[in-house]
Amino acid sequence: MDELQRLSVEAFREAPKIPVIVVLDQIRSGLNVGSIFRSADAFCVEEIICCGITPCPPHREVLKTALGATESVKWSAQESTAECLRALRNSGRRTVALEQAHGSTPVTSFRPQVPLAIVLGNEVSGVSDEALAECDEVVEIVQGGTKHSLNVAVSAGIILHHCMVVFRGV
Repeated sequence: MDELQRLSVEAFREAPKIPVIVVLDQIRSGLNVGSIFRSADAFCVEEIICCGITPCPPHREVLKTALGATESVKWSAQESTAECLRALRNSGRRTVALEQAHGSTPVTSFRPQVPLAIVLGNEVSGVSDEALAECDEVVEIVQGGTKHSLNVAVSAGIILHHCMVVFRGV
């Protein structure tokens, strides 16, 4: 690990982050949540907010796939995704849902504005209608295969990588 020049947990907590909060809307799988924590760590996200039924650390499945990222990434839990997004918008954050919808912006054309909150939805039903109503924009990962969706953790990695590239110019 020394050769990779990875930050310690303490150094990561103090390091600059991209101005993104990830809001998890009713995600069922702790394994997906843990994977999202790892992506949030990899792409230096400010915080994760677990809403509704979304499992939170120290849930066994979250810890299994997070591989320690629950210690480095700031997180909190809230009951209502819509209320969470309303509060984030009132504090000046732009709210964006990652979802398939009419009029959505392709992720390749998405130019995130700071500060930003990105909403990721339930594995079956996606971002809830109540949460979508609190979003300023909907971004979609354009797909060309026979399936019409990606795993939520995979989708998180794609959008968070895109945001890091845009914000940091990497």
